[in-house]
Amino acid sequence: MNRGTSSIAQNDSIDPADRVISRLYRSALSVSAEDFRAWALRQLQTVVPFDAALWGSGGVTQWKFHTVTVTDLPPEFPQILESTTRINPIIPRILQNLDTPVDMASVMSDDEFFESEIYQRAFAPYGIHRILSTGHLDHRSGLYSLVTLYRKNREHRFTEAERAYQKRFTFHLFNAASHAFFLHLAKTHAARPTGAGAAVVDSAGAFHEATVRFLDILDERFPNRDPNELPIPIPEPDQTIGFQDLMVRCEPLGDLSLLTIWPAGPLDRLTLREREIVTCVAQGLSFKQVAKKIGVAPSTVANHLYRVYRKLGVYSRTELAALVYPQTQG
Repeated sequence: MNRGTSSIAQNDSIDPADRVISRLYRSALSVSAEDFRAWALRQLQTVVPFDAALWGSGGVTQWKFHTVTVTDLPPEFPQILESTTRINPIIPRILQNLDTPVDMASVMSDDEFFESEIYQRAFAPYGIHRILSTGHLDHRSGLYSLVTLYRKNREHRFTEAERAYQKRFTFHLFNAASHAFFLHLAKTHAARPTGAGAAVVDSAGAFHEATVRFLDILDERFPNRDPNELPIPIPEPDQTIGFQDLMVRCEPLGDLSLLTIWPAGPLDRLTLREREIVTCVAQGLSFKQVAKKIGVAPSTVANHLYRVYRKLGVYSRTELAALVYPQTQG
C-alpha cells in the first residue's frame, strides 16, 4: 500500500504540461498525419484554455500559409487573416520576438484594438477578443510557423503563467508534428538509406517539411546556400540521380515531392539490377537461388556479379557483404 501510495503521489506531482508534451511524441503514430495538428492543439487546450486556434506554416517571404489548421473557426478564416496582414499590428511584434508568445493586448490598448480596422475585418465577425500568437522561423529551411490562440470572452485575458506554458509548448508542437509527419511517410514510402535525410518540397523547391538530417547535409555541402532556394536538382518522380557527392531520390506526394538525399557510397555506383543481385548474394544465396528469386539465368547473375566486383574493387563475397552490411562487420 505504501508503495502504491508513493507511486500515485509521484504521478500527481508531474507537471500537467510535461504530461501533454510527452503525449505529443508518444502518439505520433496513433494519430493520423492529417489530424495530428488539430489533435495537438486539443492537447494544448487542456493546459492553456482557448476557444479557437490557428496553426499555419509557409514561407516567410510570401506571408502565405501553404499548410494551415484551424479549430472552431470557419474554413475561410485563414484567407481573411492573410488578406489583412498589412494592417495587423501584431505581426511585426511576432517577428521581433520569435518563439515568444505575443499578446495583442500588449501591442494595442483595448480602446485602440476594438476600434481598429483589423479587429472589425478579421476578428469581430468571429467574436474574437483575446489573441495570443507565437511565431517560429527555421533559418535553415526558410519555413515560418505560427500558432495563435483565440478567446471570445473579453474579460478572459491570457495570464503570465499561460504565456509561459505557450512558450514551452510551441517548440514541442512544431517538432512533434514534423516527427509524426515523417514517421507516417516512412510507412508508405521507400526506406531511407542509412545517413539519409528527407524533405517535402514544391515544384519551385520551397520547403514544406524537412528533417534535421536533410538540412545538416545541405549545410555541410553548401555552407553559403540561400535557405529559400534548393541547391540540388529535383529528379523526375520515382527517379534517383547523383549530384556531386550526393544521391537524390524523388517520390511523388500529391502536388509535392518527397526528396531523400544521402552521401553517395560504393553501392550507389551500381545499377538497380546489380544492387538487387548484390543484396541477395550478401545474404548468402547461391547463384541459382538468386536467379530464381529475381527471374534470370544463373549465368546472368554471374556476369553481373563479375562487373560488380570490378566496379567496387572487391574479390570475395565476404568483402561484398561488408559493403552491404557495414554495421555487422568488426
